[in-house]
Amino acid sequence: MTDAAWYPDPTGQAELRYYDGSQWTEHVSTGGQQSTAPLTPPQVNVEQEAPTQVGSAQPVHGDGAQAQAAAGQYGQQPAQVQQPTGDPFAGISGELVDGRFAEIEGSGAVLQNKRLLRVRVGEPFQARQGSMVAYQGNVEFKYQSGGVGKFLKRAVTGEGLSLMGVEGQGDVFLADSAKEVHILQLNNSGISINGDHVLAFSGGLQWNIERVQGAGMLTGGLFNTTLHGTGWIAVTTEGDPVVLNAAEAPTFADTNAVVGWSLGLQTSLQKSFTAGALIGRGSGEAFQVAFHGAGFVIVQPSEGGVVPPHSHN
Repeated sequence: MTDAAWYPDPTGQAELRYYDGSQWTEHVSTGGQQSTAPLTPPQVNVEQEAPTQVGSAQPVHGDGAQAQAAAGQYGQQPAQVQQPTGDPFAGISGELVDGRFAEIEGSGAVLQNKRLLRVRVGEPFQARQGSMVAYQGNVEFKYQSGGVGKFLKRAVTGEGLSLMGVEGQGDVFLADSAKEVHILQLNNSGISINGDHVLAFSGGLQWNIERVQGAGMLTGGLFNTTLHGTGWIAVTTEGDPVVLNAAEAPTFADTNAVVGWSLGLQTSLQKSFTAGALIGRGSGEAFQVAFHGAGFVIVQPSEGGVVPPHSHN
């Protein structure tokens, strides 16, 4: 079986064409720029020309894709890319190169450590703008507005979720200010997450910015990003979180410490006046989100920057 990968385009229309493991696709790449080109060159039967039947054709990844040109005419044997040989760490020793920090393999979204996520790009996904710290392969990043409706909601609500679309072939490494990263798998389910804690999620999930139930405009409004469907989501926290079962007892969380909750929960907003200087963020009055029903609540051990009390002059 031939692996799914980028190979020299057998039709000669581009440098590379993507083979999905069973047949050639219309996805092509030239000079690192991806586009599409139909499989309709004259007198070519692409179904009979899988990569395993094209002499020395090998899958191409990363910047090497630009170094290997496809054959000038269909059927010619393409040139091989000379890959580096030898030990990349020859003459260097120490904990950084002894293997303990080596890349952790796996498909899809995989934690490399508590603060770094690697996504092996198969299907397109979405990530927080500015969260990419490194990538390998033929990967393309695009601004992802989410449509006019979501843009206006972000402007009005302040829910901070600016996204970029990621697609192509390769590995993308993501992080957000060294926050801890956690991966959740949704199976025809949903979750409500503070937009500040969304690092990335699979492209198949539906998302929207919605008002938290029970949080009226008189409180300044409280908005979260809801995601539902089937796929994965990478969530960040400041420190190790605790996950509370709201069905066990009445559950309340500070609005700045709560990270998210399962969509099955009912929420309301509770205001505390007398204890404002003791709980919450010391702003003179504190708000907590109250949770009711069957579901879980994710709470981090941080409330963000402390709001100083109002001065009285």
